[in-house]
Amino acid sequence: MELDLAPPLVIAPRNGVPILLSIPHSGRDYPDWLLRQARHGMRALATLEDPLVDRLAWRLLAAGYGAAIAQTPRGVIDCNRSPDELDPASIAPRDGTTTGSVPLGPRARHGLGIVPSRTHRHGALWRSPLPFARYEERLATVHTAYHSAIDDQLGQLVAAHGIALLLDLHSMPPTRREPVVIGDRHGSSAAEWLSLRALSSATKNGFAAIRNDPYAGGYIVERHGRPHAGIHALQIELDRSAYLARDLMSPGSGFDRCSHLLASLASDLAKLIGDTGASAIAAE
Repeated sequence: MELDLAPPLVIAPRNGVPILLSIPHSGRDYPDWLLRQARHGMRALATLEDPLVDRLAWRLLAAGYGAAIAQTPRGVIDCNRSPDELDPASIAPRDGTTTGSVPLGPRARHGLGIVPSRTHRHGALWRSPLPFARYEERLATVHTAYHSAIDDQLGQLVAAHGIALLLDLHSMPPTRREPVVIGDRHGSSAAEWLSLRALSSATKNGFAAIRNDPYAGGYIVERHGRPHAGIHALQIELDRSAYLARDLMSPGSGFDRCSHLLASLASDLAKLIGDTGASAIAAE
């Protein structure tokens, strides 16, 4: 069994607001055994991170929002990927199967499956594929635990308020386009009125924003967003150059402004769904 795999940090909400945060790609706990398996060490694995998004959300956490935060790095296992996104370059086939028997998913095909196998800059990440039994350990300890925590928290919120919203927080490589992308899986993971309020909140705070282009939302919002059941999920992507220094790893001059953006966006959405939730409960 692999040692020192940190389970997700789960923070229960304490502000009476039916919003839950998901921060899957900011884990920085790199055990020595993991670094020994990596061809290029931490410098390559760190490029998979959404750097410091967990710290960027500090105002939300201080205000009492609940959260699921991955502590294990994305290079170990990606909580924003389906367990079907297996890549034989990073995960050895199960006993009795052949590599070709498991079709590659679209993300695994580009090296970014549930266990990433390569990056554009560094090429192959691992010295050898992960034994399938070790993959199953990672899946149970990190990935399943992460999604079970989200399921539990969202279930409690919708039971108490009649509505719940998951905000899945990410960052994206620098772009010359809009620095904020709101993803709702083209309307399948959240109601349009929530997406539109998120867009207007970003604009109000001085950030150009766009919906579903180029990021419509990944596995987390796809799995947990069930608008018909009162559970909505939005993916929030923020340009890294807006909050990081030129090294794209340490806080930059825009860090505080972007932290304010997330707090304001959540507050605006909380007011909107608070009214909606009250109406839903009154109608029961």
